[in-house]
Amino acid sequence: MIKNIIFDWTGVINDNMPASLYAMNYIFKYYGAREITVEEMKREMIMPYPLFYEKFVPGIKLEKLQELYKIGYPEGRKIYPTHCFPNMDKTLKKFKEAGINMIIISSDHTSHLFEEMENYGLNGFFSEIYGDVVNKKVGLKEILAKHGFNHDDTIFIGDTCHEIDSGKSVGILTGAVTWGFQNEDSLRNAKPDFVWHNPEELEKTILG
Repeated sequence: MIKNIIFDWTGVINDNMPASLYAMNYIFKYYGAREITVEEMKREMIMPYPLFYEKFVPGIKLEKLQELYKIGYPEGRKIYPTHCFPNMDKTLKKFKEAGINMIIISSDHTSHLFEEMENYGLNGFFSEIYGDVVNKKVGLKEILAKHGFNHDDTIFIGDTCHEIDSGKSVGILTGAVTWGFQNEDSLRNAKPDFVWHNPEELEKTILG
């Protein structure tokens, strides 16, 4: 039985692909690089995210990357408002009612996370929020050390191969959602324990 769920935010709970793409292209334009399409983004996506930007803007500094994203992403949200993925709020509510402990670990800026959680009515759903995490392998190690979770009843749910690899690296269960930033074939190649196509499938796995 799953007692602890560690969620990625963007691409799993937060439906923000157009706003994220806007922010990416804001960074590329700043450096005089060409803009990319959503199809190219999904095909080329690699995490941790500095590796993705390195493909298009070699030598980009992490601090500058974070600075520019903090500008570009809010601008993108004004044009392309973000949402909670359909029915994810209902699924999260059922998990909370079942007594499942839920944590967020995300590369998103912490201020953006809290703004979006409030907008989606998700305040109080998560026991801990870890934002601005560049490498989730490191972040997961810190979470497990802090909370002392049993590996057998803890799962990390993400939408990229990096998140699957990160969960495996610390010996917990892994689950991939197909509605995020990487395609299903790539996700399956990373061999997660579970693959879900909608929140209803996720709910069935966790709650039975």
